[in-house]
Amino acid sequence: MERVSVYVDGFNLYFGINDSGWRRYLWLDIRALAQRLLLKDQHLIEVKYFTALVRGDISKARRQSTYLQALHETGNIQILYGRYQEKSKKCFSCNSSWVEYEEKMSDVRMASEILRDVFLDKFDTALILSADADLQPPIEIIKAEFPQKKVVIAFPPKRDSYHLRNIADAHFRIGRGRLSTCQLPKKITKHDGHILTRPVEWS
Repeated sequence: MERVSVYVDGFNLYFGINDSGWRRYLWLDIRALAQRLLLKDQHLIEVKYFTALVRGDISKARRQSTYLQALHETGNIQILYGRYQEKSKKCFSCNSSWVEYEEKMSDVRMASEILRDVFLDKFDTALILSADADLQPPIEIIKAEFPQKKVVIAFPPKRDSYHLRNIADAHFRIGRGRLSTCQLPKKITKHDGHILTRPVEWS
């Protein structure tokens, strides 16, 4: 059986689903989706999910926290974090200023994990759920140093990358059908008895 490790760009997937108007599919079972993307002769080794904790919006942070706890309880996946960094902005016309937050380090961590796993021979195929062209360099290293390994790109909805399409062994887009059949249970009971409920905004 061909060993497959799956790497998920959490924000790229989230915004792709959201921009498609499919918020009801955001309560996504990442492990189930990864399993559903495999071919018959492939075996899922592990799933790594990359994200950063939201700052600056309490309601978004609460929804994300609920979802990450749900994945931790049921997903059997590894969650790896970047960070949300505060950045000051200023309008030079009216001289007003404000604070925005931007995701940092998630793509670097994702690239690092992919390269570490290939050097440790953890997979035969890397299945990458992202359209972030910044992942081109690590894929180029894999193709140059480990030509027997395969890299497959699964583009989230509404996301694409010419650079990744041209360098990967194969690529495809994740559609509505796969998302709709890979949803977490509406309510999940944690080991401590706390009940996690799908956010109403995602209904």
